[in-house]
Amino acid sequence: VQLQASGGGLVQAGDSLRLSCVLSGRTSDTIAWFRQPPGKEREFVGAIRWYSVTFVRDSLKGRFTISRDSAEMVYLQMNSLKPEDTAVYYCASGRPTTSTMRSDQAYSNWGQGTLVTVSS
Repeated sequence: VQLQASGGGLVQAGDSLRLSCVLSGRTSDTIAWFRQPPGKEREFVGAIRWYSVTFVRDSLKGRFTISRDSAEMVYLQMNSLKPEDTAVYYCASGRPTTSTMRSDQAYSNWGQGTLVTVSS
């Protein structure tokens, strides 16, 4: 399956943004969101298994949520955005275990990223 992330842009601190990940077909893989801030390592944001089992990075809980409304569409809703959320956001698919879910090594398919810039 191929993935394509979209929806990024320039927003102000406190704004909300929803990113979309379009999948080219049905898959039973876990779909994850990662981000890479400027000059930093890529980091796990969250993931969804099937339609309702979601995991979000602890530091982002309460602001970021992941959802899915079809086999081909996964969303990352980001609220109360902060300048430190500035990053290129990627969606990826794979079959991680619960213990490897937060590792980018567990995902074999990656989409092109979408840039989110949050101004203060």
